Amino acid sequence: MQVDINENERLDDLELKGLKIIQNPGKFCFGIDAVLLSDFVKVKQGEIVLDIGTGTGIIPLLLSAKTAAGHIKAVEIQPDMADMAKRSVFYNDLQEKIEIICNDIKRADDFIKKSSVDVVVSNPPYIKSSHAIVNPKDSLGIARHEIACTLEDIVSAASNMLKYHGRFYMIHKAHRLTEIACKMREYKLELKRLRSIHPFADKPAKMVLIEGVKQANPWLDIDPPLIIYKTGAVYTEEIIKIYGK
Repeated sequence: MQVDINENERLDDLELKGLKIIQNPGKFCFGIDAVLLSDFVKVKQGEIVLDIGTGTGIIPLLLSAKTAAGHIKAVEIQPDMADMAKRSVFYNDLQEKIEIICNDIKRADDFIKKSSVDVVVSNPPYIKSSHAIVNPKDSLGIARHEIACTLEDIVSAASNMLKYHGRFYMIHKAHRLTEIACKMREYKLELKRLRSIHPFADKPAKMVLIEGVKQANPWLDIDPPLIIYKTGAVYTEEIIKIYGK
């Protein structure tokens, strides 16, 4: 399908089933965290998925190729990012499977039926807005800092949208794990699976991958740690496998 690529944008090859994504390097481009999250997420045949804060739509694109999801809704508050995501969906002819919604997740009740989603995914802003001075209109700032939505906003929306025993997946900073687990339990999302992400085997975890289940009993499985690099900038075999190279 013919799709316009605007000035300063580029078309990146995802090297997965021919998929490509439109991005603007001057705004925000996806990183390894989105790739790791999409690999961690489990989606069953025909399930409905909601991606909160989709950016340029990387996670819906990856999940469309890696899973048997029936339909993927993706919410993005920034119009320019949502526009790139929509054009990427059309470029890959996935408009029947992926729906990009430009709106505020805090108003999710207005455009998504409550308790209608099987899986919620989020690669959210990691940094509390109080920790740095950020331009509230800056795309990078909104993507990285809790300006447009907070951790509580995401967890609350996930709980509202998920069906009973629906699953919530998120990647986040390791140092916020206690806060995340407490906030999830407050909104009836029980932390059920955890995987720590380490830059090197002998270094502390920087990130965590999280799976929670709505209204589940307490029980936590901890996966083996995920190591990014062997030495220097050389990826481990597992990371290479996740990237599909």
